[in-house]
Formats: sequence, C-alpha cells, structure tokens
Amino acid sequence: MNIRRAERVTFWLFAGPALLGFVAFSLWPMLYSLWLSFCQYEVIAPPRFIGLRNYIFLFQHDAAFWPSVRVTLIFTVVQVPLAILAALAFALLLHQPVRARGFWRAIYFMPSILPQAAYAVIFGYIFQGDGGLLNRLLALGGIEGKAWTMSPDWALPVLIMMSLWGFGYPMVIFLAGLQNVPRELHEAAHIDGAGAWARFRHITLPLISPVLFFNLIMGAIAALKVFDLAYAFSITQNLPPGGPARATLFYGLNLYQQAFGFFHMGLASAMAWLLFLFVMAVTAVNFGLSRRWVHYDN
Repeated sequence: MNIRRAERVTFWLFAGPALLGFVAFSLWPMLYSLWLSFCQYEVIAPPRFIGLRNYIFLFQHDAAFWPSVRVTLIFTVVQVPLAILAALAFALLLHQPVRARGFWRAIYFMPSILPQAAYAVIFGYIFQGDGGLLNRLLALGGIEGKAWTMSPDWALPVLIMMSLWGFGYPMVIFLAGLQNVPRELHEAAHIDGAGAWARFRHITLPLISPVLFFNLIMGAIAALKVFDLAYAFSITQNLPPGGPARATLFYGLNLYQQAFGFFHMGLASAMAWLLFLFVMAVTAVNFGLSRRWVHYDN
C-alpha cells in the first residue's frame, strides 16, 4: 500500500506541473475564447452575451470573411502538394550515395530555420516591380516585367513560391522514411527487371506512405493557419494587410486584424473556433481516406 501511495505521489510530482501548465495556458484560454465567441467584447467594456450573432455576422455580413476563406483554401490546395513534391524530390536526390551528402542536406535544410521576415525581404527584392532581380533578368531577354507584388493576380503566386522555400522539414522526414526502406527489396526488384519508376511506385512509395501522410497532415494544418508569411510580406512591401485587392488576405491575417486591429475580440474568437473546427474536420477526413493508401506494415 505504501509503495502504491509513493508511486502516486511520484506521478503527481512529475505530471502535476505539466498538467497545471496545460490547464492554465492551454485549456482555460481555449474555453474562455469559446465563451467570448458568443459575446460582444471590444476590450474597453466587459463581455456581453449575444448568442450566435458573431457567427451569423461572419457568414452573412462580414465583407472580408469569405475572401479570406477563398485565399486560404487556394493557398492550401496549391501549396501543400507542391511543397510535398519538392520535399520528396530533394529527399530522393539527397538519399543517393553522393559525396558530402551531409553537407548538402544541411544546405537544403538551412532555409527552413530562417524567419519569415527574411523570406519576405529576399523575395520582395526578387519580385519588386522597379529594379527587382526578376524584372532585370527579364529585361535582358527583352521581356517587359510586372509589378509582381502589387498585382492582385500575382501576389498570391509570389507568396506560394516564398512558402516553398521552407521545404526542409518535410524533406528531413522523408529522408528518415527512405532510410527505413530495405535495400534488399530494391535489389531483388532490379534483378527481376523492374525499372526505377516501377521500384519507386511499388516499393518506395508504399513503404514511406505513413511519412507522406504525416507531411500531408502537417502541411495542410500549417497552410490553413498561415499568418506570419502574409503579414511579413505586407509589411516589407509597404502594402496594407491583405495585399492588393485582398489578394493575400489569409484567414489568419483577417483574424489578427479583427482581434488586434479592430479589437473585436468576440468576433475574432468566433473566427478562431471556426478555423479550429475546419482544421479538425479536414484532419478527420484525411485520416478516414488514409486507410485506402497508407500502409503501416511492411
């Protein structure tokens, strides 16, 4: 009995601080934000319960809500597959037995640890309309450049290209998955006459499908919550939040404006919970579909 009591005391001594931190800094703020989503709260006055009016306003009357949803969905649908393809392609290249393989892996991973503001400055210089690097290169070929970052048609594609620069994290995860693929299977398939594409399709891809699924889930969640990239891009290009004609008004950026620009905390809380529910729904659908193509056994 004394041993069990000592084990319980030891458990709470180790788990208690973490549980208290979770309740104080995660669970309680989430529950409070859920309450605020049903309130009118603009900081200067106490919260006032208004029921579902915040949600009704977002769906029916907010002029920025649906444009921000549209921009975020387009970004997610385009950026996530491109980022996964880029990460997988470089992982396959760096998995080959080449000289200084560790050096090249570090070089390609390094951009992932740079802050988003650095991306915005670098790509802002490249795509700048007047004197930008891309327009200078186009001028050498007699092609007239564009004001890429100021164009509603090109601002979002520029941001997508900026985001692809940070494919290092999924690349490293793909590399870990590729290292677990038995080389004997490739050798046996090669002896049987299977080409490189056949070996990749029927051996490598099924065996790294759990890694591919993980990168897909994490990439989709990150894309749906993107904020810092769009915010840094707007600041460095001297653009209003959301870019030209709301072309880069992401959902997270719109949420930030409602909370800390207009101090509509109740409305921002409603937006945060809608985003949370949508992310959960997308994740659940992906988990359901993964049963058809993700293989967890060898």
